[in-house]
Amino acid sequence: MEGGAPRAPGLRAYVALSQLLGLAALAATGAWLGRYRGGVAWAGALRLNAHPLCMVLGAVFLQGDALLVYRVFRTEAKRSAKLLHALLHGSALLVAVVGLAAVVEAHGEQGIAHAYSLHGWCGAAALALYALQWLLGFGFFLFPGAAAALRGRYKPLHVFGGVALLGLSVATCLLGITEMLLFNIRDSYSQFVPEGVLANTLGLLLVTFGLVVGYIVTREDWKRPPLPEELALSMDFKTLTEGESPGGSQ
Repeated sequence: MEGGAPRAPGLRAYVALSQLLGLAALAATGAWLGRYRGGVAWAGALRLNAHPLCMVLGAVFLQGDALLVYRVFRTEAKRSAKLLHALLHGSALLVAVVGLAAVVEAHGEQGIAHAYSLHGWCGAAALALYALQWLLGFGFFLFPGAAAALRGRYKPLHVFGGVALLGLSVATCLLGITEMLLFNIRDSYSQFVPEGVLANTLGLLLVTFGLVVGYIVTREDWKRPPLPEELALSMDFKTLTEGESPGGSQ
């Protein structure tokens, strides 16, 4: 037992692996944009480069870390974990919106059509669904007026949506990486040029990060167990709603 919670052998190692993969993906993104695409700036043609950087940081790394909150903070108060979970998701959403603004403004300046590709369609869907997921999660789990019965019905959908949206975000990033390579090195991409190899490596890092996070959050024996005080509150709620005594007699 760790602070009243059952041990979770192997959890720390997998969480550490996820962070190494996420940081490696960020480093690979920075190296790609800095070495081959001229860097990142909020002016001129370099504004477009802010888009992939923001999406890897927000839509993948921060979103993945938000999903891990309930596995990492297994013995802290549940409300504290909820607040951190919401804060990380909100930060991820904000960074993703900045990334969206970067590509919209860059396309506008360069006369490129908006959202014409599969990458654009998947990205728009992912961002819209992510914003909806965050709003619904806030309303059901942090807003004090939400009914407990509604929370219970919505929770499985919320959990599934978190994992599904991370998968969709990773897939959208892969489409974006391929699209960017075809725009810039179409003629030499098939020759295993260093830029293509680095960008493909970034894609593999994103996929592996998503798979590791997905494994962590779906493994049953690593789920956050209810703390003693949470069980007591649950029993008190059951007593009030079902008319049962704490000892089980009616």
